[in-house]
Amino acid sequence: MDNVLVIGAGYMGEGITQVVAQAGYKVYLQDVNPKALEHALAQIKWSTDKLAGKGKIKESAKAVQDRIIPVKDLSIAPKCQWVIEVVYDDEKMKKELFQSLDAVCPVETILASNTGTIPISRLGLLSKHPERIVGLHFFGPVPMMRLVEVIKADKTSDAVFNKTVEFAYSIDKDPVKVMRDIPAFALNRVYGSAIHEALRLVEEGIASPEDIDKGMRLGFGWNIGPFEIADNSGLDSHMRGGQALEAVGAGNISGNSKLMEKMVAAGRLGRKVGKGFYDYTPDGKKTPFDVTTLK
Repeated sequence: MDNVLVIGAGYMGEGITQVVAQAGYKVYLQDVNPKALEHALAQIKWSTDKLAGKGKIKESAKAVQDRIIPVKDLSIAPKCQWVIEVVYDDEKMKKELFQSLDAVCPVETILASNTGTIPISRLGLLSKHPERIVGLHFFGPVPMMRLVEVIKADKTSDAVFNKTVEFAYSIDKDPVKVMRDIPAFALNRVYGSAIHEALRLVEEGIASPEDIDKGMRLGFGWNIGPFEIADNSGLDSHMRGGQALEAVGAGNISGNSKLMEKMVAAGRLGRKVGKGFYDYTPDGKKTPFDVTTLK
């Protein structure tokens, strides 16, 4: 079984690490912040213990957890067959990271980005081997969502693209193939348009976040509504993604707004801090928050 390096121990990084380890891979989880690594490992333990208790994973939680190895730097990268970066959507940072990985990883190593906004082709501009760079965009919460986009960049080889689709299946995901590399790819463009309009409706006092979420669940078959999705992904992450879209000329689907800015400024960053468009109890129950009280 291949070795996988996941770079970034945030909400998405911890989820990706978990599902890859559950599939039998040895996973190295890297982050320069020791507290981020500690928190991610604790969350993975909680999640796998819970899944094992419900009989939803085939082996013990400890067996999965033992395949995850925290690391503080990228020295393990040359020994991995897959590298998945899950750092902030900062184009300069990602380009430099891929350039560094390109210099130390064997040419056979596939370098994947979990970005949901920046075209993959742009991330490989500093790399000598852009044919092995591919998009692998997961959706959160990763352990619960079967969806993943596999994005073929301008120079991604057919072999790398096809192998990445096979990798997605191997970790029990159902890939959507994105054959043309554009900002936000396919599904984030659909969601971006939805949250952009949903935020406008709330700002203009036409409907509340909870009623819009309810309407999308009951009327359009969404499992969760656009504001619930935003809370799950983190409103600060949502804003950074919007800024990244604006930087590549796709600001019309960024989803950023004055309301989103107020939420972030008030520290209402979503489920990860227990408050966003909803307030969350420690056991995950949620109650609506009145956004009109924000100044």
